Parts: sequence; structure tokens; C-alpha cells
Amino acid sequence: MRKLGMMGGMSWASTAIYYNHINRGVRRALGGRHSAPLLIESFDFEPLAAMQAADDWDGIAAVLTESARRLEDAGVDGLILCTNTMHKLYDRIAVEVEIPILHVADETAAAMQAAGVDRAALLGTRFTMTEDFYVERIERHGIRLGVPDREDMAEVDRIIFDELTRGEVTIQSKRALRTLIAKLDKAGAEAVVLGCTELVMLVDPHANLLPIFDTTEIHAEAALRWILEDAQGQKPLDSTRPLAETVG
Repeated sequence: MRKLGMMGGMSWASTAIYYNHINRGVRRALGGRHSAPLLIESFDFEPLAAMQAADDWDGIAAVLTESARRLEDAGVDGLILCTNTMHKLYDRIAVEVEIPILHVADETAAAMQAAGVDRAALLGTRFTMTEDFYVERIERHGIRLGVPDREDMAEVDRIIFDELTRGEVTIQSKRALRTLIAKLDKAGAEAVVLGCTELVMLVDPHANLLPIFDTTEIHAEAALRWILEDAQGQKPLDSTRPLAETVG
């Protein structure tokens, strides 16, 4: 198996979901006592969140680039950023290492194309919902993304930063997301993209009226396939059964 470097801890809760998905997938594919060869660099998100609030993306880029280099030097064969928002810096990080980085938006777009979806609503942080780095990357694949109105956008962002990144899951926020998804359905959305790795803590992708594209699971499944591919590019062992079937 290839060794994967995980740049996580943004927040640690979603990194744990990635770790769980990937290792359950390896066990499913290979059986026995197999688990994934992973190196994880987990960040203290508090100072990074402060830099986001201060619009200090140069400072964040320096921190993440140093992390990517350390993981490369430690011998990983590829990387993933366990976060949607930090993909704002993907291009700046990718040019500083010689190993591949699996892009969450590309993998999400591929999953949407496979499902025949070409129009969806995007939920995430205010950075992900309002800036071009994410929406344009998905729209390159011929998929149109819309976002909620300003008030709903602010509430989703608040829930992410004030609750989910702290590991807090409330009934009120679950209800708020359920109501918002119903509102998006009435507005004509074909599907919803959970464009924040923590949102799956509130939204059950398999229990909604609209198709839900959970970027955490999609990204983790792409990482799993990549880990299981051999160096000659042969197809991986069977890892096609949905991860939701194996995650308790």
C-alpha cells in the first residue's frame, strides 16, 4: 500500500472521521488485521482560525507548506488536506512538494458527475461559499453551484466555527440544517454539497430528501482508492461498497 500523509486537525473531529473511514475501508478491502499506512500532522486550529479571521492567508500558507514538506521528508507518497476551506491554498502548497495532493473539489465533482448531478447548492464556511477557489474548481467540471442567502450563509458559518470545530453538536443546529436543506429543495436545488468536513456531524447524507454529497466521505474514499493502488497503476482491490455501510 502507498503511504498517505494527512494534514489534519482543522478540526481534529473531522480528521478523526477521515482516519476512521480510511482504515475501515482498508480492512474491508484486505481483511485480517490490515490498516492504512498513514502519517498525520494534526494542527492546533485555534491560531489558524485566528489567522483566517485576520485574513492572514500568507501566514497560514507558510504553516501548511512547512507541514507538507515535513510529511514528504518523512516518506509519504501523497497528501490530503482534511479540510475544504484550506484548499484555498492548495496551489501554493502543491508547488512546494513533489508528491501528489488529492483535491477535495475534484473528487467531489467526479462523484457528482457519476451520479448525473449538474446543479447543486453548496454549504460550507463563508470562505468556501463566497470565494472562487472552490466553486470555480467544481464548475470547471460542468457543474453549477449555488449558495444560500446571506442570512443562511452566516448561520452555517457560525455553526461551523462556533460549534463543530469545537466538537459540539446540538439538536438546534441539526434542525437548522434540516430546515435549510428543505428550503434549498424548494428553491430547485438538485443536490446539496457538504463543502465543510465537519458538516457531516450534523447532516445524515442518507436521510434527506435531496441527494447529499458528503465531501468528507468522498475525499476519504478517494484517498482509500489511492492507497490501495499499486505503483504500476493497477486497479485497487474492491473498495467500492459505500463507506456508510461500514461506519457505525
